[in-house]
Amino acid sequence: MTEQRVARQGRVEDYRLTTGQGRYTDDLKVEGALWSVFVRSPYAAAAIGAIDLDDARDMPGVVAIFTAADLAADGVGPVQAPMALEGTDGRKWTATDRPLLADKEARFAGEPIAMVVAETREAAMDAAEAVMPDLEEREAVVTMADAMAEGARLVHEDRPGNLAAEWGRGDWAAAEAALAASAHRVRIEAPITRVAAATLEPRNAMGRPEPGGRFGLYASHQNPPAMRAALAGAFNMEAKDIRVVGGDVGGSFGMKSGPVREEMLVFWAAKQLGRPVRWRADRGEGLLSDEGGRAVDYVAELGLDNEGNFTALSVLLRLDMGAYASARSLPPVLNFGGVAGVYTTPVIAGRLEGYLTNTVPVAPYRGAGRPEATLVIESLIDKAARELGHDRIELRRRNLISENQMPWPANWYFGYDSGAFEKVMEAGIARANLAGYEARKADSAARGRVRGLGLALCIETAGGMWGRRGADWTNVELHADGTISVAAGAFSAGQGVETALIDLAAEGFEIAPDTISYAQGDTDVVAKGGGMGGSGAMIKCGSALKGAVETILADAKEIAGEELEADIADIEYSGGSFRIAGTDREITLQQVAKVAGEKGIPLAAQGEFSPEAPTFPNGCHICEVELDPDTGRFDILSYSAVEDIGRVLQPQIAEGQIQGGVAQALGQIFMEEVTYDAQDGQLLTGSFMDYAMPRAKDLPVYDCGFYEVPTGMNPLGVKGVGEAGSVGGLAAGMSAVSDALAQLGVTEFHMPATPGRVWAAINAAKG
Repeated sequence: MTEQRVARQGRVEDYRLTTGQGRYTDDLKVEGALWSVFVRSPYAAAAIGAIDLDDARDMPGVVAIFTAADLAADGVGPVQAPMALEGTDGRKWTATDRPLLADKEARFAGEPIAMVVAETREAAMDAAEAVMPDLEEREAVVTMADAMAEGARLVHEDRPGNLAAEWGRGDWAAAEAALAASAHRVRIEAPITRVAAATLEPRNAMGRPEPGGRFGLYASHQNPPAMRAALAGAFNMEAKDIRVVGGDVGGSFGMKSGPVREEMLVFWAAKQLGRPVRWRADRGEGLLSDEGGRAVDYVAELGLDNEGNFTALSVLLRLDMGAYASARSLPPVLNFGGVAGVYTTPVIAGRLEGYLTNTVPVAPYRGAGRPEATLVIESLIDKAARELGHDRIELRRRNLISENQMPWPANWYFGYDSGAFEKVMEAGIARANLAGYEARKADSAARGRVRGLGLALCIETAGGMWGRRGADWTNVELHADGTISVAAGAFSAGQGVETALIDLAAEGFEIAPDTISYAQGDTDVVAKGGGMGGSGAMIKCGSALKGAVETILADAKEIAGEELEADIADIEYSGGSFRIAGTDREITLQQVAKVAGEKGIPLAAQGEFSPEAPTFPNGCHICEVELDPDTGRFDILSYSAVEDIGRVLQPQIAEGQIQGGVAQALGQIFMEEVTYDAQDGQLLTGSFMDYAMPRAKDLPVYDCGFYEVPTGMNPLGVKGVGEAGSVGGLAAGMSAVSDALAQLGVTEFHMPATPGRVWAAINAAKG
């Protein structure tokens, strides 16, 4: 493909989305659609006895009320994302059973027990209030400490000690020995809080009969092909008899993936009743029932010699998996390799333990284990620098993997194919103007404030998981009228994939992008696809598109040769036209398309791409904060980042992705946290009055740039960018907080850095 960039202001989808023309699932107008409302457990742990439905069934407008007994009668069993994890002792860890409607036992507050379907949403809500389940409250296992306590009640009887997963990599004994032999060792034991995805568009869905005896699900979901497969498996159907459509989706971040319960039940209810059935979560219902993210405690140690060389690293992650364990609970395993960072540490060992609690299950959340891994290693390095008197930048520089060591072998977990880590760090330092930092710090001090500097070097896997090849597909067709359609297996939930793929196709065909149409998220249009996740859209789907374009141009070239009466070897293509080399005789791509149409020759191709290995975007993030020690309030003053995302196809979109990820990371550091009552497991952050979300005034002006080191893992040379901001942001932001507090004698502090907690830590340090 040509290296020319397509000039564009804004994104293709922006006009539609900012003028009220977006087509979200809840916008669909369907005649005669029923509404569903879920009856949810008021207890975090309860035995379920009989459910009295008589009064509710007699209420006006009620069409049906479903319970676990109805699912069982239809042959529907537990539905869960399969989990296959081998522990250090060879044990095979599998998913816990999860019924679509709780049967016999409710395991978290908000778990669905019954589904009311009525003519209107209001009628369904009224009837739901009249459903009377016989519930016997049990002792709630709220925290991982509760779960691990001797004699703790079991969330699932078949998981002794509430342990639901165990995994490890590396020689733990060798790491311990290397740490013991080190001149210095630093240790951190800290939590990484649970957060809510809190998407702009809450979850919602509509199931309905489709022509030809099929059934469809229209949902705010980030991977329609995967959802179709889950529906087929759950309800003993052929995939061809199911249509899944994801329209515009207002944010997802990993939460809107997998076999989500309510959406699947909406589909099943429509199938049972032969009528369209809708459901929409309000904000409170979403905060109560949406799967959360992060929820990790870690214990990590870093060894150093007297010169500051890293000697060994050990990391134990304890994951709160919530009430049910599944593959969706385990992103920290797949991304554990990030704890090695960009450093040459010779001995590394890692372990993960996953525990069950009476809380909402966790799922991937933007970064999905990557931000946690980066936070661990970068926090250790900062602590080592403070305790041992090293300059934090020079300590990192001393231990960096150098360019001439590339490709870096997978000695422990990840192996890196490319990277210029020191140059990225230097570019980040320059962009943040660290040369002027001391003057800025002095200015803060003169005003009675404490300025903190945070720095983090981050690296992540993208476009697939290490040792697990993924794939994606793109269908491209050149029509007889000269227009081009692109149907992508990737999915955009607001991140600009539509613009990126249209522009990429325009580059390949060397034509104007306004002749190209785009489709996604409809299994009747694209039956196979990778959906959204893992920063893989351009890596896999973009590469697949490139292959499809090249196939069509090769086929079109043969037609052009026939029309020009020339040997195909003498035909050149550029600027949207085929021409005989060295002459002015040419035929445009549109003319070739017309000829192909007249002759009945299809000019269409399905591109497929499966990378041999993931890519490794990496970056340097620098954050400056200012602390008012009298109130405990932090202000974020500036944020700079330089990212190596490989070849930068869309600078504007890439920078926007970094900014969004950083915003979510800073939100977690300074205010966001899902909390439950320690005694009964009731959600305490059930609205935006209690769950604090960052607003524009809370966030800085970002300054983002790029240092391109193209990868050879895909034909586009791209490394991925969707999660880069969150991966670097969590560590850089927390680094800045820790730096400011260290100046006031606070040596240990854990997120979130809310004013009350910060003020208390400062005063505790004063004694």
